[in-house]
Amino acid sequence: MPNDTAVPGNGASSSATSGLSRRSFLAAAAALGLLPATGRAHAEDDLLTFRQPQPFSFQLLADRARRMAMQPYIAPQPRDPKVLDQIDFDAHWKIKFRPEATLEVAGGKAPVRLFHLGRYFQLPVGIHVVENGKSRELRYDPKVFEMPADSPARKLPTDIGYAGLRVMAADQTSDWLAFLGAAYFRSAGELNQYGLSARALAIDVAMPTPEEFPRFTDYYLEPSTTPGRELVITCLLDSPRMTGVFRMDVGKDGPVVMDIDSRFFARDDIARVGLAPLTSMFWFSETDRPERIDWRPEIHDSDGLAIWTGDNERIWRPLNNPASVRTSSFADRNPKGFGLLQRDRSFANYEDDGVFYEKRPSVWIEPKDGWGRGEVQLVEIPTDDEIHDNIVIYWLSDQPVKKGAEIPLSYRLTWAKDEPHPAEVSAVTATRIGRGGIAGQPRPKGVVKFAVDFDGGHVAKLARDTEGVTAVVSTSRGELSNIDCYSVKVGTAWRMTFDLKADTLDPVDLRAYLKRGDQTLTETWLYQFLPKPDSAA
Repeated sequence: MPNDTAVPGNGASSSATSGLSRRSFLAAAAALGLLPATGRAHAEDDLLTFRQPQPFSFQLLADRARRMAMQPYIAPQPRDPKVLDQIDFDAHWKIKFRPEATLEVAGGKAPVRLFHLGRYFQLPVGIHVVENGKSRELRYDPKVFEMPADSPARKLPTDIGYAGLRVMAADQTSDWLAFLGAAYFRSAGELNQYGLSARALAIDVAMPTPEEFPRFTDYYLEPSTTPGRELVITCLLDSPRMTGVFRMDVGKDGPVVMDIDSRFFARDDIARVGLAPLTSMFWFSETDRPERIDWRPEIHDSDGLAIWTGDNERIWRPLNNPASVRTSSFADRNPKGFGLLQRDRSFANYEDDGVFYEKRPSVWIEPKDGWGRGEVQLVEIPTDDEIHDNIVIYWLSDQPVKKGAEIPLSYRLTWAKDEPHPAEVSAVTATRIGRGGIAGQPRPKGVVKFAVDFDGGHVAKLARDTEGVTAVVSTSRGELSNIDCYSVKVGTAWRMTFDLKADTLDPVDLRAYLKRGDQTLTETWLYQFLPKPDSAA
């Protein structure tokens, strides 16, 4: 759960740890969830008041961000932090936004409601409504919230400000987009269930120094003029070493689609600037499930990283929950897309009727205008519970970020059930690990077996007795044996199996795919196997 008070998480380690923002507790995610709501999509005049209009445009806001980058950073300080700290989850939940105060920004198509400040969201943000090239800032008024008589919020100043916003469905029965804390934002996506988060920037993730969390300080809301979009949200961003402007042209017609245009300005040299970052949670899946760790079969917001490279290769990398922080890099030039996906859509594989992991959105990043050379970086952080966001991906350009640098960046974000550009090659549908060797025979010590299933695309069209299909498997260390592939008797999937004898406890990078003759049938399966003492020779 993103929050304004996020602090570095694990401290420095030999493998470079991250200060990734944590979800403070699982229940707090409900603050961004599908909340019941009723009422009119029109704010009564006596509830909402605005300051005097000011000229507004993307360029004007970019110029402001550029000027800010030339000035020293002044860290904002919460007002009345002792009172705000009393507004814990329970107290925050009892503060209800009055439906009659809903902002009608896009002709009723995308009503907007506001979040109150609290323990985990202590810094206010500016809410501005744009019309005819002018912006009007909304004044805070406690009357837009219904508060219990004993609520700590009643002790706050009457101009304390708002914490964030959420965009409602047209009938106002649920929300589908939310901004609350730092520069994070989340969408319920196509299946109307919140999961992973996106953010504007990730600064110094997985570095020995603490991670820096840029913050959206102001939101500017206006109707979209793009067909299929409802709302434009433009954000001003600030942090100790970076400023910027971040514009989202957003629509929901099944999948939620965001066309993003941004500019960032560096106040100082920065070692690692992660662009288009996503933050997710992966505890365990069918791949390498610990024994009796939880009664549910799987728990994750995302189960893998997908990459469509500039050379047209499709890659699938199942996620890990490692024992120590791991950073994996995938070099590329002008990638066509990448994202964190939730491919497993079967309720039976989660058995959780409270948070519905099978409905969590997949998020696909589609660069515009070519991003040049760089790498997709995947950071995996250990977790022992589902309340922690322990997965980060982002694009890291090979161009260093120096003081005074300007970074323009445009891309499309799609929050959907499936990736928006399915490949012709077959996709990985499951990765499983178990004891190596042959059933019924003595099991060789230190050998593990991998079983990888592919379905859809080319293999789904093959007859079960098709000849000439082979598995191509390589490893960075250790010894491979018993490499095989065959059609699964139920359904249209093909399965690849092989054994690995790890010779050390060092990570093993595996690469595999199916082919027939010169034709590549499947996407490339990449996996980082982390041997345990009983799996190494």
